[in-house]
Amino acid sequence: MSSMNSSHNHSSTFILIGIPGLEAADIWISIPFCGMYIMACIGNCIILYIIKTERSLHEPMYYFLSMLAVTDLVLTTSISPKMLAIFWFHSNEIYFDACLIQLFFVHCFSFIESGVILAMAIDRYVAICNPLRHSVILSNPVVIRIGLLILIRGVLFSIPFCFLLIRLPFCSNKVIMFSYCGHGIVAKLACADTFINTVYGQTVANLVVGFDVIFIVLSYVMILRVIFRLPTWAARLKAFSTCGSHICVILIFYILALFTFLPHSSGHSIPLYVHVIVSNLYLLVPPMFNPIVYGVRTKQIRSRVLALVHFNRSK
Repeated sequence: MSSMNSSHNHSSTFILIGIPGLEAADIWISIPFCGMYIMACIGNCIILYIIKTERSLHEPMYYFLSMLAVTDLVLTTSISPKMLAIFWFHSNEIYFDACLIQLFFVHCFSFIESGVILAMAIDRYVAICNPLRHSVILSNPVVIRIGLLILIRGVLFSIPFCFLLIRLPFCSNKVIMFSYCGHGIVAKLACADTFINTVYGQTVANLVVGFDVIFIVLSYVMILRVIFRLPTWAARLKAFSTCGSHICVILIFYILALFTFLPHSSGHSIPLYVHVIVSNLYLLVPPMFNPIVYGVRTKQIRSRVLALVHFNRSK
């Protein structure tokens, strides 16, 4: 009876390994990860500051970019401090409640990021296919509603992850062979049937990502149809160039997502440490690169960044 009570005790701690098999190289691995986290924080904060202070950027495309920047900040901060604490201070323990909070934020804001990328695709579709009514179709109230819908979707799909784990008993093995808590990773440690957890996790991931990817592809199919009807190649290139930053963001996010979730469906055919590293990159690389992509490719943001740098140097 006492063993049964202890197995249902959720007040104990789990042990996060970090990157299995590469513990001796923790310090060296932490250097690029820390650099990516710092760059993500600085880059996204700069994007938010420029959009807030530059009135000419108060339009749907940049409102969605602000949502993306906030999402990236939350997403990378949900794993990076604890991961760096593991690498630097061997702070491997994490309370069950803290583990639930971390996995909630990881899943919730991954869904939100996918939703924001879809919203940006819709914005590009309206801007190119119906430019005269762009400000009417995507008015400020509509943008706010889209943002709230994306947030609510992420929260509603992520809350069940926590409840599905709370109901499970956990026995003596509480070693998580990962650098952060994820629903599927933690569920594997339970000494009970996790079929419902597996079905829900895979179903939600396929529904959310599948829905978003399908409508992103449809948006760009219609965008390309309009672009190729333009009379000159110069006009086509100019119209398509407005989508360049967004296409880069799509490729970075979904390619890394593919390599992150592929081992789950292929029987873990790759080494575990490779899977862990790719999973960390999935939550670090897009937040780092998104502000760089938009900073380099968007004239208004690029000019404001250069003006800020020049102003600081002239002081």
